[in-house]
Amino acid sequence: MFLWAGAKGPQGTGHEGRAYQKIQYDVLEKRKTVTALKAGEDRAILLGLSMMLFSVMMYFVLGITMMRSYADSVWTEESSCTVLNSSVVAEINCTYSCGSECWKSSRYPCLQVFVSLNTSGRVLRLSHNEEAQDSNPECFYVPKCRKDYTTMYSMVLNISERLKMHQQVPCYYDPGEQQDSVLLTRLYGRGAIFHSLFWPTCMLVGGTLIIAMVKLTQYLSILCEQIGRIKRLGLSLFEAARHRGRAASVSSQRHGAPVLDTV
Repeated sequence: MFLWAGAKGPQGTGHEGRAYQKIQYDVLEKRKTVTALKAGEDRAILLGLSMMLFSVMMYFVLGITMMRSYADSVWTEESSCTVLNSSVVAEINCTYSCGSECWKSSRYPCLQVFVSLNTSGRVLRLSHNEEAQDSNPECFYVPKCRKDYTTMYSMVLNISERLKMHQQVPCYYDPGEQQDSVLLTRLYGRGAIFHSLFWPTCMLVGGTLIIAMVKLTQYLSILCEQIGRIKRLGLSLFEAARHRGRAASVSSQRHGAPVLDTV
């Protein structure tokens, strides 16, 4: 009777040991998978951080260049102007590069354009953009200094003829009426600012989304691992309890058989 009762004890212990070994094996396999995925997640996070850092640097560069010029510009209101006069009034001296540490002098024609602002009727001088206004406010357009004066004169004369053909031109003026000139085009208008800030914003949003998706994937992976661990632990405990009940039932049946024989 003792032999029958004690023979099933090691079987139950062996089953529990096999269940524990299975859990250990599953944990080791899970660790290998997590280790393989971790390298890709680290690269993705590094890519997202690099995109965010690069976008911040672009914001800084644009902030000290285009945004400052846009904020400092006084020609903010758009209107239409009527061309009154367009003619070459003078020749301005300039210098051009002829090689390493070599500079030579030349001249370019100064095209002066006067327009009438349609909103107020004021007669103002027209400049091509902010750069032309800063370089020489007396001239509509400042060409790149070259050796051939004839080429520059032909180019300026062509611009003058086009302005005479188009009597009505768009222009930007100072609403405070502090400037005696208007601009034909703006280098740092709203459209230029929008296009300059569009790509850094896309990079910043893209980098943020990459990091957020990696973190979400990690959270879901940990959550699934915890749920799977709870399920495996509950299943192993259920199987162990069922096996113990079956072993106890078999043991009681075999223990009771000799008693019936003696009776």
